[in-house]
Amino acid sequence: MTEAAEVLARTVCRQWEEEAALRQLYDPAPLPVVWSDCALPGVSDHRQLVGGTVVCRAGDPQVLAAMFRSLARRRLVVLGPGGSGKTTFALLLMLALLRTRSTGDPVPVLFSLSSFDPARECARSWLRRRLAADYPAIADAETYGASVLEDLLTEHRLIPILDGLDELPEHCRPAALASLNDTLPPDTPLVLTCRTTDYTRAVKESGILTGAAVLKPAPVRTTDALALLKLATPPEAPRQHGWNDLAKHLDHQPQAPAAQALTSPLMVALARPVYADNDNDPAELADAQRFSTPADVERHLLDALVPTLYRRARQQRPARSWDPQEAQRYLAHLAAGMCARDTYDFAWWQLYRWTPALSTPWRRSWTWALITCAALLLTTSALVVVLGMHARSEVLRWFSLSMLEVLINVPMLGLSGLITRRERSLTRTAVLAAAIALSGGLAATPAGLYYYHGFPGTVLIAAIGFPCFSLWLVLLGVGLPSPPQMPSRKRPARRHRRGQLVRALVLTVGIAAISQTFYATYSIAGYGTVLPPGSMPWGLVIGTVAGIGLAALNWVRDPSTAHDVTTATSSIQADRLISLISGAACAVVYCIADGAARVMPWASSDPLRTTVFAMVNGSVLGAAIALAAHSWPHYTIARLLLAARGKLPWRLQTFLADAHRLGILRQVGPVYQFRHAHLQHHLAAAPRIE
Repeated sequence: MTEAAEVLARTVCRQWEEEAALRQLYDPAPLPVVWSDCALPGVSDHRQLVGGTVVCRAGDPQVLAAMFRSLARRRLVVLGPGGSGKTTFALLLMLALLRTRSTGDPVPVLFSLSSFDPARECARSWLRRRLAADYPAIADAETYGASVLEDLLTEHRLIPILDGLDELPEHCRPAALASLNDTLPPDTPLVLTCRTTDYTRAVKESGILTGAAVLKPAPVRTTDALALLKLATPPEAPRQHGWNDLAKHLDHQPQAPAAQALTSPLMVALARPVYADNDNDPAELADAQRFSTPADVERHLLDALVPTLYRRARQQRPARSWDPQEAQRYLAHLAAGMCARDTYDFAWWQLYRWTPALSTPWRRSWTWALITCAALLLTTSALVVVLGMHARSEVLRWFSLSMLEVLINVPMLGLSGLITRRERSLTRTAVLAAAIALSGGLAATPAGLYYYHGFPGTVLIAAIGFPCFSLWLVLLGVGLPSPPQMPSRKRPARRHRRGQLVRALVLTVGIAAISQTFYATYSIAGYGTVLPPGSMPWGLVIGTVAGIGLAALNWVRDPSTAHDVTTATSSIQADRLISLISGAACAVVYCIADGAARVMPWASSDPLRTTVFAMVNGSVLGAAIALAAHSWPHYTIARLLLAARGKLPWRLQTFLADAHRLGILRQVGPVYQFRHAHLQHHLAAAPRIE
């Protein structure tokens, strides 16, 4: 556990030092916001449980770390209105604790509360799940033990920094607070941020956070804001005169709209890219006709942020930049989509919900059926040419059979989508896979009746039985063919080879035994004539091949090796790799298990042609089913559909990475967020240029 904590500390520190650099938190210096005890009644615990009076400046790491460690229970609630710097304070506190941390001290880890649903899981379970999702190397049971995540929480080796209680739906906030009090011991260190009004409403229903001190910020002094903005501006730039002119104006009119706006840390942060880093004249903020209220100043800064940043990027990198107008349109659609779904997280694996073609289980099933149909048309056309089929009736027969086999996908995908929970029990998975495979096999009955018309009943039984068995193997390997709740975060590992080999051997032997048993039942039931000719133990052969394929899938799901943190890019890359390997492995598993049964003397006057056709088409079906069980294929389809409609760019991840680099977005684990909720709502409400 100690080693896991040290690895986690290094990973978190590296991750958030990079994020702090992108946000320019220390360039030139943090804004000196003063934080002190909140005097609101009914929001904090007894002084004896909390500790002494707290007053600190956010810009001094030593002071921040000492303040937190002086708290009796090391519990802190950070309140303030929107744009008051709560998230920045939490990030600065986390980095201060990491920089002053000694071996054995608890590790501060920042979590966004927007993904917490207290109606579905308790706070403790959510913390374990998020820790495993965002830092998969720590969840390696073979290196750190199966209970390492629980041990880190139980032994107080973590300081959860929970950002954004106000980002939860209003009815969830009291339950979230209650879950924190009920499932975490009262001496568990933690930090919680929330808007003041939302927190006061929540504690009226659920009670306060036990043992926590409560801080609120003082308004930023205009002189401090202007001093920081001048330091951020090059010393010889003409804009320095603009800051001086604005300062003189605000000295004479301390209640001017610009002065009131600059008391907000968010407005100071927005003024920097708009004025300090560009050629715009900050003295224009003194224009009382243009900016008659603080809201006018805020609206102006929000309007100017995106075009200013992208114009500057285009000047610096003309060949690798985005058109400012296009970027504004894409970000507006992105913000509107997130607001429509009442979320502040852009999770790439949830993008399929944004497209009507993938938004419901049955629509997804027909979409995948069309994709499979197109793939089968291509493969059948290629086979017609390669195998030299010239008779028109024969060609039509092959094409008709290919289209009928597409029906297998529809009931399977539809039923799988209705089962929203991913069961982890092997028994439950096997039973669900068998039930869905049976529905797929029954859907194959029209194809069997069409192709095997006039043959004995045993042939029709085989036409249903073998596809069912093949589908069961595929589903056992990849799970239900519906979008998972979370993407794959793992990649082929190079460690623990002995354990991997043992698991692979057990899985291969088990599948081989099941396959041999399945084939033996046909002989016992008197259906031996439908099995491939010869004395070869086909069940063992096919089961071994299928077992090796499923073992390969198991291998690629082993934990990653490095002390990596999951990002959006690495998450997509991992899921894409596993999707492609799964598709290839399941193509082999399906076509071998089903295609081998087609090598029958009664199947056709040309059994080789029949077998090739069956195995190639079986490969397409197996691959399609496997791909439908992963996030990346659904994301890719949704991305292409949205890009074709002009809603999002074709190179979506490149665009998001650039927006993150420019400071428009921030990254929390594998999800992107707008740098502030104000910016998201502003872009979502702005008229979009089509």
